[in-house]
Amino acid sequence: MSSVLSSASWRSVIPDEWQAEVRSKLEPNENATAWVLVDLNAALKFHKIALILTDRRILTAHCREKNWQSWSLAEGQRLRLTDHAGVGQLELADAQGRLAVWRFTLGLQDAVFRWVAQFEAQQSHRAQTPGRVPADLQGRPLQASHVTVCPVCQASLSEDDDECPVCSREDLNPPSTWTLLKLWRFARPYKRSLLIGFLLTLASTAATLVPPYLTMPLMDEVLIPYQNGADIDPGLVSLYMLGLLASGLLAWGLGWAKTYILALVSERIGSDLRTTTYEHLLKLSLEYFGGRRTGDLIARIGSETDRINVFLSLHLLDFATDVLMILMTAVILFYINPTLALVTLLPLPFIGWLIHVVRERLRTGFEKIDRVWAEVTNVLTDTIPGIRVVKAFAQEDREAQRFKDANAHNLLVNDRLNRVWSLFSPTVTLMTEIGLLVVWGFGIWLVSDDQITVGVLTAFLAYIGRFYSRLDAMSRIVSNTQKAAAGAKRIFDILDHVSSVPEPLHPVALPAQVQGHITLRDVGFRYGNRAVIRQLNLDIQPGQMIGLVGHSGSGKSTLVNLICRFYDLSEGAIELDGTDIRQLKVADYRRQIGLVLQEPFLFFGTIADNIAYGKPDATREEIVAAARAAHAHEFILRMPQGYDSLVGERGQGLSGGERQRVSIARALLINPRILILDEATSAVDTETEKEIQKALDNLVRGRTTIAIAHRLSTLRKADRLVVMDKGVVVEEGTHDALMAVQGAYWRLYEAQQRQAEAVAVLGGSDEDKKVSA
Repeated sequence: MSSVLSSASWRSVIPDEWQAEVRSKLEPNENATAWVLVDLNAALKFHKIALILTDRRILTAHCREKNWQSWSLAEGQRLRLTDHAGVGQLELADAQGRLAVWRFTLGLQDAVFRWVAQFEAQQSHRAQTPGRVPADLQGRPLQASHVTVCPVCQASLSEDDDECPVCSREDLNPPSTWTLLKLWRFARPYKRSLLIGFLLTLASTAATLVPPYLTMPLMDEVLIPYQNGADIDPGLVSLYMLGLLASGLLAWGLGWAKTYILALVSERIGSDLRTTTYEHLLKLSLEYFGGRRTGDLIARIGSETDRINVFLSLHLLDFATDVLMILMTAVILFYINPTLALVTLLPLPFIGWLIHVVRERLRTGFEKIDRVWAEVTNVLTDTIPGIRVVKAFAQEDREAQRFKDANAHNLLVNDRLNRVWSLFSPTVTLMTEIGLLVVWGFGIWLVSDDQITVGVLTAFLAYIGRFYSRLDAMSRIVSNTQKAAAGAKRIFDILDHVSSVPEPLHPVALPAQVQGHITLRDVGFRYGNRAVIRQLNLDIQPGQMIGLVGHSGSGKSTLVNLICRFYDLSEGAIELDGTDIRQLKVADYRRQIGLVLQEPFLFFGTIADNIAYGKPDATREEIVAAARAAHAHEFILRMPQGYDSLVGERGQGLSGGERQRVSIARALLINPRILILDEATSAVDTETEKEIQKALDNLVRGRTTIAIAHRLSTLRKADRLVVMDKGVVVEEGTHDALMAVQGAYWRLYEAQQRQAEAVAVLGGSDEDKKVSA
């Protein structure tokens, strides 16, 4: 190969303006295979940096300075992709530690994933064939491939992609069988039962090996002498037959006991795994859920734990039995006749090599199947909860096609894996048949040479049948092991994830009576390279009502999320009664906050259960009192079963105003010291708004309240208005004071008034006026 790429290869991999520069940096016979341009520097400022992957190195250069750096590729190096608050991070590391880090905005994630996929392909091939670059990686035009679209996330896919690089971004490293060892933390509480199960397995396996051994004296001492004219000894035959029956009954009893005990243990391990995973998932921050699909998480906790459970209860037990059977059979064979035993084991190295080769194919294949199946589940979890929108816009055919595409993708990935598996299993069977044929031929020769008896050959063949059947079964267990390993990896991807809102190491206890004094000191927060909140200072006295106003995108909702500690600050501090909220236990702090959202979420269940969600042990009297204060008692009594009436999923059985009043009752019941109102009356009609406003008046009384409202007229009762713009506070004061200075608040208020008047002149409805406001 020449020292530079061919012109066709350069056009497909490296942009024209970089070709001469890159060509000058390549070593003789070095070839560039992938290119990507990331857009952030170490300080998270926009700065173009080129990443060039060759068959030997990673080359980087800043687009302006052209200061080149390089890292030679070696076995053991890996790339790790993470993202946080809109910024992706690509990290190159080896066994000694981190070598380099590059950052990028998530708009470039598709291109970065493809670049990483090329790196992984080269590293995988390097591990198998050191020093040689595979032919299909030598200047392969990645961007020139035919492009299709992922049916779930609509990301671009090349014709060579088994799966979507966006949907699978967590799982760049293939699953390892060693991942299953992590399950020991869940098995440790049941180690005594596991030990008993293992001993029973050992005993039952030994019992199943007795009958073939008894065939030797039956043949040599009973049947063959009888063919030669001797009489059959009934007592001897009865003894051998009794031995066969006893061993069979013993094997049955031990087998039942071991299967029952180990099945009980595996069910408990699976139950603990599901519970622990779900509990850990609930403790993760909102940032984690923002980057995951609901269907994928459901599939992990549901189907993946079921698969692991089946593996532990059935396949692992079968595997242990097979291993014991093979080892104990081999010992018996060598004890009977070492020469014939060696001939018996001739196919074993080839079968072992075949299992190793296929295992390498299966280890990634099953994980791809899991992720693609999660795509199918994602379509369902998108469509079914949103069925009203689907029908309203007559998109049934579109959603059906999206499901069909995801299902076809699932079929394609399964077909690719089945091509490998369908060849492997018959090949192992063929090798065992050939091994059995070799034993027959060599055994007959030994019998004719008077080196062994017919009874020995018969026993050998009986053992060989069991040996090869177990070997065949053990080879099939490779499939189930890799499935379980893929599932375990996806489960531990959740369990190993650390929340970005951590619990304090030494939490400060809240006082019995929280005052509700909130202080924000130099608060800053970034979504990636974009500063959303900057150097914000605010002091909210106990019992005060603060109104947050500003244009969309000014940072109001982000500020509320920070106060609720759904996210952690980038800089500064938020204090509750003088204590940094990061020093408080998250659950203790959030119990002091009542949240009323623009779109209240109700769970499937009774109205009473939804009101008492924050206080499950509330009495019926407390629930009714909260509902009365929220002006919800009257409409609840009009329902068929009153407080015990069922509401549909997400409160579909109630109107928007009724759902809002139930959510206000829910907040009232927990009696929070801090209240967050996020557009609580923006999505209802005028009459309903009056009812909700009465409920809110009861709710805010005596509580520190932070209210967000685009309709400024709803904030007249606020003690103070805080006007935000581009993440900073630009004005602060009462409504009258801010109107007097005719600044940012005055412009917002006047703009809303003019818009409302325009709607009135055009004859708009009350609802139109509300929307315009």
